[in-house]
Amino acid sequence: MQSIILLFLCLIIGIALQRVRAFPKNTHTVLNQYILWVALPAMALYYLPKIELGLNLLFPASVAWISFGLAYFFFKFLGKQLGWSKKLIGCLILTGGLGNTSFVGIPVIEALYGKEGLKTLIIVDLPGTFIVLSTLGILVASAYSKEAQSTSFLRKIVFFPPFIAFIIGLLMAVIKIDFPFELSETFKVLAATVSPIALISVGFQLKFHRNSKHYRYLALGLAFQLLLVPAVIFGLFYGVFGKTDLATQVSIIEAAMAPMITGAILASSYGLKPQLSNMMVGFGIPISFITIAFWYWLIQTVM
Repeated sequence: MQSIILLFLCLIIGIALQRVRAFPKNTHTVLNQYILWVALPAMALYYLPKIELGLNLLFPASVAWISFGLAYFFFKFLGKQLGWSKKLIGCLILTGGLGNTSFVGIPVIEALYGKEGLKTLIIVDLPGTFIVLSTLGILVASAYSKEAQSTSFLRKIVFFPPFIAFIIGLLMAVIKIDFPFELSETFKVLAATVSPIALISVGFQLKFHRNSKHYRYLALGLAFQLLLVPAVIFGLFYGVFGKTDLATQVSIIEAAMAPMITGAILASSYGLKPQLSNMMVGFGIPISFITIAFWYWLIQTVM
């Protein structure tokens, strides 16, 4: 419960800081860079060496890859048909294709499935969402931004700090070694700053414009993220493969999470409709609690 309170409190703090003159207008840019260069790499270096690699990772880890793939083809096709700008398409791919499987996911999954459910959550989040963000996410952000013409995609991925940390963490998981306890705990403390600082950054940029042109795209993006994506995962895991275990249930709920905060920050950092990307998070988080309740009811009824 305290995680959910913290979630909304940080958003409110960010909104309130918009009115404090001591905070410059580019405060969110500094916060975003801290997350990308310090906190996210620390998260990878803390969690990845502790993962036990095996075939049991395939289904939960595939959730983020399926979701992002759907978002890419769906919004690219729709964007071409409707004449959208590259920035708009890129924004919706990043915010609609990446779910908040950790910060929002942790308190929700723990409340619904207990500590046992968190074991699946880690698999959905790290080999799934985190790796997609660090590879395909940066690729899409580069391709749909102004920098796409001048900078190598491969260079951007290779030198993306979370990706470097991911490679190090994955290699350590393969050879089954971890950092010394003191260093690992330091990474843990830094990793814990991701969500609150990211939410404050989102709140700092969040503005509610009654006549904003983004509302129709917001509705489409959230409908895709909160309804279509979990429906596909539900149909695939349960309908096609007939899986009903705890890992499958957690995977479906994880697929129904609100847009990923860091995905929105990545979109904003690359100039991909910053206002819309932050609206996707700001509106998506509270709305997702309603849609998650629906998916949980459906799972309990059918499985």
